[in-house]
Amino acid sequence: MLTSMNKEDNPFLFGALALDDAFADREREIDELVSDMRNGQDVVVFAPRRYGKSSLIWAATRTLAKEGLLVAQVDLMTTPTKERLAAALASAIYEHIASPLERVREKATAPFRRLRLQPAMSLDPQTGAVGFSFAAAREPADIDATIEQLLELPAELGADRGRRVALVFDEFQEIVEIDPRLPCLLRAIFQRQPQVAHVYLGSKRHVMKRIFNNQNEPFWRSVKPMELNLIPAEEFSRFLVERLEATGRGSDPGAIARLLVLTGGHPHATQELAYFLWEQTPEGATASEEQVTAALDAVLRVEHSHFTLLWEGLAKVQRLVLQALAREPGHPQTKTYRDRHGLPSAASVQKALRALGEREVVVGERGAYRIVEPFLAEWLTARAGIEP
Repeated sequence: MLTSMNKEDNPFLFGALALDDAFADREREIDELVSDMRNGQDVVVFAPRRYGKSSLIWAATRTLAKEGLLVAQVDLMTTPTKERLAAALASAIYEHIASPLERVREKATAPFRRLRLQPAMSLDPQTGAVGFSFAAAREPADIDATIEQLLELPAELGADRGRRVALVFDEFQEIVEIDPRLPCLLRAIFQRQPQVAHVYLGSKRHVMKRIFNNQNEPFWRSVKPMELNLIPAEEFSRFLVERLEATGRGSDPGAIARLLVLTGGHPHATQELAYFLWEQTPEGATASEEQVTAALDAVLRVEHSHFTLLWEGLAKVQRLVLQALAREPGHPQTKTYRDRHGLPSAASVQKALRALGEREVVVGERGAYRIVEPFLAEWLTARAGIEP
């Protein structure tokens, strides 16, 4: 049910976490993830970029927090070194697991004073938050042992006080960039923690698939996979209509249908186009197909710099393949498709598709490919004459 909202505020969000009422659908996925984390089940969430992975975990942890489950989250994109990783782990564990269990700061920080490497602890005078930092280790074994101790802390703290805990890793694919040996260390520790749920999110889907689906990797078959798909049109349609009505605007069924055809149920793209549709529709008016067209023009203006930068970084064959997929999603490696769109050899197309897939620009399944971001296809179609 929608909570009350200011009719003067745009109810659609893009680019940031979609929280509370702004989060569309995913009830089944939220319920499933909540159940898994409650049960101590390890989960990896697979999805292309901008599918709402972070918003999903936020919604799940909000529900679990009401039940008393403690959740610490670490963003590995901010931890390029093992010392930075240790600091991020210490801060997350202290703030979200140790502090809620121990009201006295001295008791809450005590476990961190027993680490192999002693962290420097600082107190923010404004917020009272405790910060952690680690100096570069003289011996690699010291920082490895410290990280191991930190990874063991959530289970120890939870067991001592009879509380369920979970540890969430965002941008987990970065773990191999920090140190290729870290996945082995994490797996060795986590397999001894059945009472702790470990959740893994990542924006580079091909790397995440390799970490968790390759039988030569330590995480192979060690976690439950969860795939996020496009949101069904029926669910998104109801969401859009409700939020337009809650802010004093009507919606023509044809306009909503066209909006969803343009976005294909892509979570971020739908929120973005709906944002500009709301801006085009005055209070008391009804959103029309004409206003959807105007909203799309606004989106393409906003995204122009981003798409131009992407385009300029592509090789010629990659550009040709992308232009073809904008006109016709399908099987670019087949001879009939290549002949129809003037593409080079199957080997060249395959190489281009691999590179575009690694950049999360296209996604393929059983040889059928499409562009991930709906507006990139629209941008390419609108600029059909640009040189490849």
